[in-house]
Amino acid sequence: MPMNLPPALSPETWPFDLELLTPPVYLVGGAVRDALLGRRSHYFDLDFVMLARAVKTARKIADRTKGGFVLLDAERQIARVVFAGGTADFAQAFGGSLEGDLHRRDFRINAIACNPFTGEIIDPLDGQTDLRLGLLRMISRSNLEDDPLRLLRAYRQAAQLGFAIEPETQSAIRELAPLLSRVAVERVRAELGYLLSHNHGVPWICRGCEDGLFSIWFASAIDRFDILTKIDFCAADLAAIYPELGTEFGRSIRDTIKTSLLAIGKLAVLANSDPTIAETELLRLKYSNAEIKSAIELLKYLPKLQAQPIAEMSLREQYFLFRDVGIVFPILAVLAVAAGVAVEEIALLINRYLDAGDIVAHPTQLVSGNELMESLNLPRSPRIGQLLMEIQLARVEGRIATREDALKLASDLVNVE
Repeated sequence: MPMNLPPALSPETWPFDLELLTPPVYLVGGAVRDALLGRRSHYFDLDFVMLARAVKTARKIADRTKGGFVLLDAERQIARVVFAGGTADFAQAFGGSLEGDLHRRDFRINAIACNPFTGEIIDPLDGQTDLRLGLLRMISRSNLEDDPLRLLRAYRQAAQLGFAIEPETQSAIRELAPLLSRVAVERVRAELGYLLSHNHGVPWICRGCEDGLFSIWFASAIDRFDILTKIDFCAADLAAIYPELGTEFGRSIRDTIKTSLLAIGKLAVLANSDPTIAETELLRLKYSNAEIKSAIELLKYLPKLQAQPIAEMSLREQYFLFRDVGIVFPILAVLAVAAGVAVEEIALLINRYLDAGDIVAHPTQLVSGNELMESLNLPRSPRIGQLLMEIQLARVEGRIATREDALKLASDLVNVE
């Protein structure tokens, strides 16, 4: 190992040999920062700056290691090699020098480089002092203007690292906040996603709203800070009482969507309380249909749980609640408690949800549509769906219990018509 090289940066931990790199080449950015902070991750994310042949080097490493090769930016000469446990990016130094490249970065803590051959730490902007102080300090205001997403990134990194934002940097971020309208919404959504998913993200989301970073997309978010700031605590409280419920908070609404149920709950509270306006806000950020539907159902049912004592909900009302919110019910329970509903009150619904045999929360069909058509000699039509719904409600309310009961009820309803 080269002298003075932090263990986390040792080439011995890389998925390729150091000999595949031709000096001068430098490791930069988050990998260096995290190594100096003693932070370790199971997933490696290496960024290399080279003075020449960056793309060719990436391609050579990909070929030698059977990794995936991705050309990220042909003009700026940036390429990525994808390995099973992480990625390595290779970029041509901006301006033809390492120091010039470091001076173009966002914050001083991210402008530290390491020579993997010698172990030398190169820190022209004294980012190590900010690491010791726990501060995010901009390199320059113009660097933030060049890519306004860096404004949001400051809050995300502050949450991840437990750092504070230096006052002058904070002031610049507030002043530059309107520039976020220039940024592709997909990039904004990704940064917001990090904050929604992080245990310490909510305080920084709130601060970002106060500083104008989210006002373009969520104009009324500040109005519900009282709920937003309680979500993580209420989730922890409910998980302690109902461990089985707690295991669902981190699950995704779909296998193909990374957003967790808990993040969807926070997103719903950020959006306007009017479901119609909220849908427009979420569409503007290009959230998926599944994410939007989940958030909207939460917004529809939360006021109902606040307005009506849960013990007074009819079985029919409970059935429709479970049918409509589906797998996001655990987060509806969290939001309800965060909004002031007593745990003892929401317990009625939680216990139903956790009981797989509960016919209100987890109904099963006594008969199918095909059986109805065959038994009653009915054509395929919307009326079949209506009959199935009447059967389901009758079962929930205890008026029927068997297949025979269901067919008789359907027959009676048809004969009345």
